[in-house]
Amino acid sequence: VNELRARFDYVFTTGGIGPTHDDKTADAIAKAFGVPIGVRDDARAILEAHYRGGSLNEARLRMARIPDGARLIANAVSRAPGFQLGNVFVMAGIPAVMRAMLDDVAPRLAGGRIVRSRTVRGNGLREGDVAAKLKALEEASPGVGFGSYPFFLPEGFGANLVARSDDAAALDRAVSDLSALMREF
Repeated sequence: VNELRARFDYVFTTGGIGPTHDDKTADAIAKAFGVPIGVRDDARAILEAHYRGGSLNEARLRMARIPDGARLIANAVSRAPGFQLGNVFVMAGIPAVMRAMLDDVAPRLAGGRIVRSRTVRGNGLREGDVAAKLKALEEASPGVGFGSYPFFLPEGFGANLVARSDDAAALDRAVSDLSALMREF
């Protein structure tokens, strides 16, 4: 964790923050940051509101153990919070819960360049037929990435040719070039 958080803007973990003995991620993060960990009042309150009627047992209370200095990550699905400590985001391992947590995490992330993609569909196109020309097109198009994605459907096969770039003008040229390439075939 320490090596990754020093090298990258953000580190995301998933899993290991649940109620069982093998859920050790929160402890590992606290150890990595050199801070204590314990049941935090705000996390406990969230769980108490969710587990009414005395069903908040000691096992479930483990999900309120948060390292000192961490900011909670809201969980709209099962309510048990994740947390952020520095540039490390600790989220649930259940995909639906992790996706819900991302709603709270997204506004915390500094925006980067927006990469857009455009697709040109090639019905009946075989990747092997276009591979060399697609590679040449990428080499001639700085700042644009190209990909080929085959599909097999009951009505036929083909390949989707995709261009990606953060430069809108370059992307428009790339789509025009892909369309011209498609017309060759």
